[in-house]
Amino acid sequence: MPYHYLEDVAVADAAFEAWGETLEEMLVSAADATLNIMVADLDAVRPHVYRHFRAQEAQVDMLLFQLLQELIYYKDAERLLLRIKTLRIEESDRGWTAFAEAAGETIDPERHDLIVDVKAVTFYRFKVERSLRGWNATVVVDV
Repeated sequence: MPYHYLEDVAVADAAFEAWGETLEEMLVSAADATLNIMVADLDAVRPHVYRHFRAQEAQVDMLLFQLLQELIYYKDAERLLLRIKTLRIEESDRGWTAFAEAAGETIDPERHDLIVDVKAVTFYRFKVERSLRGWNATVVVDV
């Protein structure tokens, strides 16, 4: 599990750090961490429905923000719990573009051990940075 939750960071919210050797790995880890706040067992989310989306941002931290918000949008608009299956990142002179394929299924309270509902990503302590080991992110979500 390439993420862990942070205690005592936000009183009414949830916080985590996610990491990966590559930017793609870190983004997928952050997406899983966000879903794992809502659902106790990620493996309970079966890949029955697929969504493809693209996020484009000038800054890499905002790319993570948009990616997570997109997953939250599908949860709210279509009642879908999604995990990123494939992710490709392109960097250009205009910034960063993520091409994602996510798979999941409709929320089923009888099958999914639901914990809390993530409403949005916040900017509180929000950070993405590159290190010698790869990429790291700190994220606080509103629950």
